[in-house]
Amino acid sequence: MNRDAGEVKNGSMQARVIAEMRRRIIDGDVAPGASLSETVLADEFGVSRTPVREALKQLQTEGLVEIRPRVGTFVTTPSRREITELFEMKELIEGAAARLLAQRGRVPEIDSLERNLREADAAVEQDDRERYAALVQEFHDLLIAGSDNSKLQAHYRILMNQLAYSRLVNTSLSQPGRASQSDREHHLVLELILEKDGDSAERVMREHVRASRRALLAGLPVDGRRASAKPKPGLAGS
Repeated sequence: MNRDAGEVKNGSMQARVIAEMRRRIIDGDVAPGASLSETVLADEFGVSRTPVREALKQLQTEGLVEIRPRVGTFVTTPSRREITELFEMKELIEGAAARLLAQRGRVPEIDSLERNLREADAAVEQDDRERYAALVQEFHDLLIAGSDNSKLQAHYRILMNQLAYSRLVNTSLSQPGRASQSDREHHLVLELILEKDGDSAERVMREHVRASRRALLAGLPVDGRRASAKPKPGLAGS
């Protein structure tokens, strides 16, 4: 194999490791604080340690892992302060997205958002937290896509990767009444977008993100204990 071919192969292997490890961390398949072994990962992916090492460096740049020299590599566990700061950025970006979408008129994302809310209403009615959590993520993704701003979308994706949002949304929705309140907030945001009221859509979207942050922080551990009662299956209490 010539040098160029070898570099291409290593690059594709590295990209494969990055994509899969990023997915595992974001989806919660690998727990926060978990140790990641270069040797174990190299064996699992059938590659040398070099592409794994470079992949972990990229994931550190994205804020998903922490490399401690002479100690090891660990999945990042965001502090409450870091989560608060990330949600402050989420609030700004999603508020801007709501405003931009309100200016665009009847675009395909609007139809998708209306379908999303019909399914979300049914999930809340059926007490199906897992389904509703997935629809929450989709709602926010559709809102960002509807902004039609590639720079905003790129920054949002980096932000959401650092938050590992799919893990956090379940904690937020575990709070009594949060699921049904979240659903109502989504409906109001879309109503304002349909009315082309960008100022109000941005304001309400930002309020929605702040409410989600409060619910999330209420469910996170405090000094080794949960800040509230343990979440119960389904959407009980909503």
